[in-house]
Amino acid sequence: MHIDIFTLFPGMFQGPFTESILKRAQERALLSIALHNIRDATTDKHHVVDDYPYGGGAGMVMKPEPIFRAIEAVYQGGPIIYLTPQGRVFNQQIAQELAQEERLTFLCGHYEGVDERVIEHLVTDEISIGDYVLTGGELAAMVVVDAVARLIPGVLTEGSAQEESHSSQMLEYPHYTRPPEFRGWRVPDILLSGHHENIARWRKKEALRRTRQRRPDLFARLDLSSKQDQKLLKELDAEEQG
Repeated sequence: MHIDIFTLFPGMFQGPFTESILKRAQERALLSIALHNIRDATTDKHHVVDDYPYGGGAGMVMKPEPIFRAIEAVYQGGPIIYLTPQGRVFNQQIAQELAQEERLTFLCGHYEGVDERVIEHLVTDEISIGDYVLTGGELAAMVVVDAVARLIPGVLTEGSAQEESHSSQMLEYPHYTRPPEFRGWRVPDILLSGHHENIARWRKKEALRRTRQRRPDLFARLDLSSKQDQKLLKELDAEEQG
């Protein structure tokens, strides 16, 4: 996958994109990321990218000319995504959707946002990472890129993304590692048993428990009609009542 990011502050991306999994994905040519400074597409000597809003009001608005010029100079297809609090709220399903693309373009807004003509005639999608406001779209772009990039085949160890939280519409089960006992707290015996079928059953049950307790909104949307799921739910009810 190739990703183009258009921003006023390209330096903000150096840490997240040059460490850990994203760094290794780029070194292995599974992912390429190009950062573009929107100011480079201005034509005036002061590199002005914003102006006062028509009709008055607080703040400034990013001008359409440099944004169109910057993106059109390199665009070769794929979604053009504007990071904005007004966009559809990002989740794992959207991450999986975007991971199918060969190219993605992200536009990071600032100030009061971008001229509406950019949204109407250039942007193809708008994404928000939550119901709050950031100083700009850069942090949101980092979040989306990280969530999408790890779904590209080969970026993670095979199978490691399948059991994560939200991959199956449930939160993930608890994890333990060595030592088997720490300060008197033991790892559940079943995880030390080596019985893979029982371990899988325990993990499914704990994922259900955790999802019901912490995210009842997700739990309410689960299809739990199978006999195994019904049995696990009865066991959970009995344990909680006890």
